[in-house]
Amino acid sequence: MFAIYKKELRSYFLNAIGYVYVGVFLAVSALLCCFTTLSAKTYDTTDYFTYIIFSFIVLIPLLTMKLFSEEKKLRTEQLLLTAPVSLWGMVLGKFLAAFTLFLGTVLVSCINFFPLYVYANAEGLGDAYASAVGPVGVSIICCTVGIVLIGAAFIAIGMFISSLTENQLAAAIITVAIIVAMLLLNLINGSIENYAVRFVIDWICFISRFAPFASGMFDPAALLYYLSITAVFLLLTVRVYDKRRWG
Repeated sequence: MFAIYKKELRSYFLNAIGYVYVGVFLAVSALLCCFTTLSAKTYDTTDYFTYIIFSFIVLIPLLTMKLFSEEKKLRTEQLLLTAPVSLWGMVLGKFLAAFTLFLGTVLVSCINFFPLYVYANAEGLGDAYASAVGPVGVSIICCTVGIVLIGAAFIAIGMFISSLTENQLAAAIITVAIIVAMLLLNLINGSIENYAVRFVIDWICFISRFAPFASGMFDPAALLYYLSITAVFLLLTVRVYDKRRWG
């Protein structure tokens, strides 16, 4: 598994995908932080993290579209299936490589919040900052945990889609469509009269599940939900290759 992890992580920087992903993520996060916090002269980072989640519509497929599709295209899939590693080891190795790049970029983007401190001191708001930094710090940590969990779930979904086709563009487009659907479910909730249907949609909607994190609260139910989605799609990817190995 570790060999696959190293190979996959290295491959992101042997071509442009890794650099494009990191560059776009950091540029988008910096612009969003500037317009949603500094320009707005607020410590509220809820809008920033919400927009970051919607940026995953484009960013996550960049990470996942090649994970298995490239193996099919280069005809190296059989080498993976006959390698001395379990299917779970193969799938987890690729997943962890993509997740490592994602997590590292998210953590680097947290530097964006340093100007909040600089701004507070430059404007003579030291006391106000001191009184706000505690709750704001907790909110930023909770939101960061939330988007990391959402990112992990989306990476697992994208990896599953990548295992179904050798066309990277098709894998990216399908992943984009699924992420859009999962993020926009809450928008149709208001037009549904049936309470049971609204409840189910609200329960599975990623944005609804993120709400407690945005409020500065750590929600164990949301944690379990995102981890369950991640585990289910990892399992589905393993099943795809289990069937292919013996099919």
